[in-house]
Amino acid sequence: MDKIKELKELINNSKKIVFFGGAGVSTESGIPDFRSAQGLYKEKGVIPPEVIISRSYFFYDTKGFYKFYKDKMIYLDAKPNYAHKGLAKLEEMGKLTTVITQNIDNLHQLAGSKNVLELHGSVYRNHCLKCHRFYDVHKIMESELPTCECGGIIKPDVTLYEEQLPDGVLERAIRYISEADLFIIGGTSLSVYPAASLIYYYPKNRPLVLINRDLTGKESLASLFIKGSIGEVFKSLDL
Repeated sequence: MDKIKELKELINNSKKIVFFGGAGVSTESGIPDFRSAQGLYKEKGVIPPEVIISRSYFFYDTKGFYKFYKDKMIYLDAKPNYAHKGLAKLEEMGKLTTVITQNIDNLHQLAGSKNVLELHGSVYRNHCLKCHRFYDVHKIMESELPTCECGGIIKPDVTLYEEQLPDGVLERAIRYISEADLFIIGGTSLSVYPAASLIYYYPKNRPLVLINRDLTGKESLASLFIKGSIGEVFKSLDL
């Protein structure tokens, strides 16, 4: 059977779909990933990107952190692609219960998804470390060193290296996955932990779909593996 037809049949026969995605979901919206040949981590610089986006570097050189963060991690002009729109459509149809994402770009919400679990936070949320006042992303973009009216430093609500995931989000993700009747994983290398461990919470006797441009090493766990662009796959589904 054609793999797109097989995926469509799995979707038609499911009522509790959970989607888990990574950077590959947003690359087709013009947002670069981290680990591919053209990814952020391949860029040459004095300080490696994974050091700059760490908690310790944020406090060591906040201005330097923000320069990199605003140049490389905020894409306010990015638009949802076929994958984002297709997932929102599945939720609207009453088939998809939640989207679990490692991305921080808010594109799932912009596409219309309501129930989104953001494992690594969002660039759209920021808080003062001193008084906890909320600031939107525009406050971050307009200042070299974003500070609150109280004088405190503003920090993005994104999970940096050396930080824990937001309270409760991993537990909620595990609950949705354990109750799903179809688990679709797409656009992720399944190499970033603890997020990558989510695949092991899905019951083995239920269908699991893996969609990715590259091999992840987890293909043997999947009922269906589609090697390719997740946006093109959702476009072909014609939901």
